[in-house]
Amino acid sequence: MSKAILTISSKNYSSWSLRGWLLCRLAGLDFEEDVRSADDPSTRAELLLMSPSFLVPSLSHNGITIWDTLAIGEYLHEIAPGAGLLPSAQGARAHCRAVSGEMHSGFASLRGALPMNLKARYPGFKVWQGAKADIARVTTIWNEVITRYGGPYLFGARPTLADAMYAPVCTRFHTYDVSLDRTCQDYCETILSMQHMQEWIEAAKEEPDAVEELEAEF
Repeated sequence: MSKAILTISSKNYSSWSLRGWLLCRLAGLDFEEDVRSADDPSTRAELLLMSPSFLVPSLSHNGITIWDTLAIGEYLHEIAPGAGLLPSAQGARAHCRAVSGEMHSGFASLRGALPMNLKARYPGFKVWQGAKADIARVTTIWNEVITRYGGPYLFGARPTLADAMYAPVCTRFHTYDVSLDRTCQDYCETILSMQHMQEWIEAAKEEPDAVEELEAEF
């Protein structure tokens, strides 16, 4: 059986690449990384939110290619159900899919105002008004889910699909010094301290490439 290949782009800037990579790690999948250069036109279009669709990350495994992040998560859950990417209880499973889907399809203002940049840090950053509603919605989700399922992850003691979907938001809140309540701050610290996240962040810091458009605004 050939080894799985996960195609990703910049570890510093690409929130979708982080989601797909983290899902593969959480599932325990043995895979190789195929990293596309930030200079690639299609890669830059995705990073700058100018692409009509997102084809990275893309997972190739057992003759199958999956390029949508939620589809990758669902596929990994099917081949590695013991990893717990989706909760065991039906109601919690549906809830997990719902909040993951909301992250997948929404929060455009948050994405545009606070692009992922793991190398940067902006203390006292002034968040645009349009992004504040998105931030409020994210923190509402986190508080409701953590209160219901007990934390420290969104659906209890183990990270799930939902944590992979919201992990890049935790990095954004750290980068742009977003003020959070205690529950949300603790959640971000839990996510950012995960071994897999630390591995990704350290690799991002070693990337030589910079996307000027994502640096110039700040």
